[in-house]
Amino acid sequence: MSIDPPPSTASASANLQRTAEAFFDEFDRAFATFDGAVVAARYAAPYLAVRSDGSSECFVTNDAIATYFHRLLDDYRQQGCRTCRHQDLRVVEAGSAAAFATVTWRLLDDDGRSVHTWRESYNLLLSNGRFRACASVSHSR
Repeated sequence: MSIDPPPSTASASANLQRTAEAFFDEFDRAFATFDGAVVAARYAAPYLAVRSDGSSECFVTNDAIATYFHRLLDDYRQQGCRTCRHQDLRVVEAGSAAAFATVTWRLLDDDGRSVHTWRESYNLLLSNGRFRACASVSHSR
């Protein structure tokens, strides 16, 4: 994965914010497919997932990331989840080609009722004009 060169304008921070918003909008759409490979396409290998209890898993290949998300999506579907929405996006610039982003996730059932809600933070790297997540940390509420 190549890292994009730094932008030459003062609007770099606004661009990173828009790019982060696009990342999470795309994630919402990918989630709706319930296809682990589609969700995993937004992640960089290796990828570190840290749960709210402090346990973690590291995935060193794209296939391993896809398998992880397939397992999560299956679990969410069994809990009655049919879609997800993000809200309360906060982005902190980490240089010109990276950011830390935190969102609140809401998993929703067929009637739009919340099945599960949590906060999660991401380390995002800019590559080819798009963010990819290399790590995430789930927060307990």
